[in-house]
Amino acid sequence: MDKYILALDQGTSSSRAIVFDHSGNTVSVAQKEFTQYFPKPGWVEHDPMEIFSSQAGVAVEAISALGLTGTEIAAIGITNQRETTIVWDAESGEPVHNAIVWQDRRTSEYCDSLKAAGLTDKIREKTGLIIDAYFSGTKIRWILENVPGAREKAAAGKLRFGTVDSWLVWNLTGGKVHITDVSNASRTMLFNINTLQWDHELLDLMGIPASMMPEVRSSSEVYGTTDGHGLPLGVPIAGIAGDQQAALFGQMCTEPGSVKNTYGTGCFLLMNTGTSPIMSKNNLLTTIAWKIGDTVNYALEGSIFVGGSVIQWLRDGLGIIKSSAEVEELAKTVPDNGGVYFVPALTGMGAPWWDQYAKGCIHGITRGTTAGHIARAALEGIAFQTMDIVNAMEKDAGVKLAELKVDGGASRDNLLMQFQADILGTNVIRPQVTETTAKGACYLAGLATGFWGSVEEIRSQWLSERVFSPEAADDQVRTLKEGWADAIRRTINNL
Repeated sequence: MDKYILALDQGTSSSRAIVFDHSGNTVSVAQKEFTQYFPKPGWVEHDPMEIFSSQAGVAVEAISALGLTGTEIAAIGITNQRETTIVWDAESGEPVHNAIVWQDRRTSEYCDSLKAAGLTDKIREKTGLIIDAYFSGTKIRWILENVPGAREKAAAGKLRFGTVDSWLVWNLTGGKVHITDVSNASRTMLFNINTLQWDHELLDLMGIPASMMPEVRSSSEVYGTTDGHGLPLGVPIAGIAGDQQAALFGQMCTEPGSVKNTYGTGCFLLMNTGTSPIMSKNNLLTTIAWKIGDTVNYALEGSIFVGGSVIQWLRDGLGIIKSSAEVEELAKTVPDNGGVYFVPALTGMGAPWWDQYAKGCIHGITRGTTAGHIARAALEGIAFQTMDIVNAMEKDAGVKLAELKVDGGASRDNLLMQFQADILGTNVIRPQVTETTAKGACYLAGLATGFWGSVEEIRSQWLSERVFSPEAADDQVRTLKEGWADAIRRTINNL
């Protein structure tokens, strides 16, 4: 009997389910977008019940399309939008507030107070992270401070916290299992990446009871089994990784020094640094990539808050395109950016700048500027931000980037990928399967259940679809970099 792995890919704007066969091929896909809530400027929320119902719905749809039964699904792997924070009642399973999304900036002032208290170095040493509203810890604190009765319930041990992976597992197992994996735990600003434990000093600092926190497990093991929601009963849930770590694994960046960039809502550049954490001196994050068996792999990460979402803004905010797919054709209507630079700091700026108050800016507009120039500058802004992180990563790791593996929706844009190769001066490699996030979760679940025997067996399934090599002249690249540096300086200094 043929068996399959079901990957649940719960993202920022949609929930997807992908069924993979033993050769790593995609055999069924279902996807559903869900509602984004913006209650105040800088605030971003999701409905946790809609997150779960959309994810369960597409899971049923994907396996039903193939007519699969529970015995034909070897395991379920989960990958998820990270840092997004959900707090729910342990008895009823009802959320006490909407999910606070990773993009949300409402805790920026509290983060400033932590920096003012001189806690930057301590928190970085423990967690590998910069103090920022991006991470889960300050979001949990906000819920406890602002939802009536939440702090009292938490103190009584009646509330549970989870990132989206925990929320899915809780619901899929009928409330029997409250866990997370090390990759997601390392994004909370509450987890000590050296001891692999929740840090009680940080929990106390933010007033978060330890009883709220999920048990932290490896990224590849059987956590529990399914219990309803239209899915076959008793299917093992066996792999979890935050979306960017899952993509690193799906790209088979399993050797130290290997690098991938995912072009999704945001962009996330990760370098595998092996079994020892490298603490960044250049404003990158040190994070856990995954834990398989007793071995923990670490990574350096640069987070770009606005990547593909700038294309959504061109569509929904400016209205200069009707669908995201049109941006490449619009950008091709001009031979270059015409001196226009777009710094897409629409939700602050991530690595290596970490300016949570920065606002997006388009520089160099003249009477000759067209919609094509704006579209091209938006795409180039994604590549320039990636370049800034690569530069920081090379300094931290002490190695020159040999190649960049790419994935995510915007990696299908050939104009963007060619520009990325030009501006980096290195090969950009796009795999045949760009849905590497789901594939990473699939592989982790398959390893845990013996579906695949080893990482080496999996590695043979990774295939390149296209290599983009640098083509631009050196003087052209130098001029482009100078223009971007000036645009960044003006944005950060609000000039």
